[in-house]
Amino acid sequence: MLRVEIIANQSVEDDIIEGIEKNLPDLEYTIIPGVHGKGKSAHKLGNNVWPEENVLIFTYTEEEKAENIKEIVNAVKDRFPEEGISIFAVPAADL
Repeated sequence: MLRVEIIANQSVEDDIIEGIEKNLPDLEYTIIPGVHGKGKSAHKLGNNVWPEENVLIFTYTEEEKAENIKEIVNAVKDRFPEEGISIFAVPAADL
């Protein structure tokens, strides 16, 4: 089991969710909007100086589905190369 996290500019949230819903309709996920921080090239703080915000999408899933999510996210990255989009996976255990 993996925890898969996608941190992306809010402008591509719909594209990522659309890809997930189309290709993995049974996947359960959580969206946390209005995520603030600093990436490699830009601040996303939701204020007057740095008005943009990120979104965090995460799920707990099997490795096979995690690979599918990675492909979906990479396709969005290819379409929007200037937007900040990152994906991470870490092992997770049911307790």
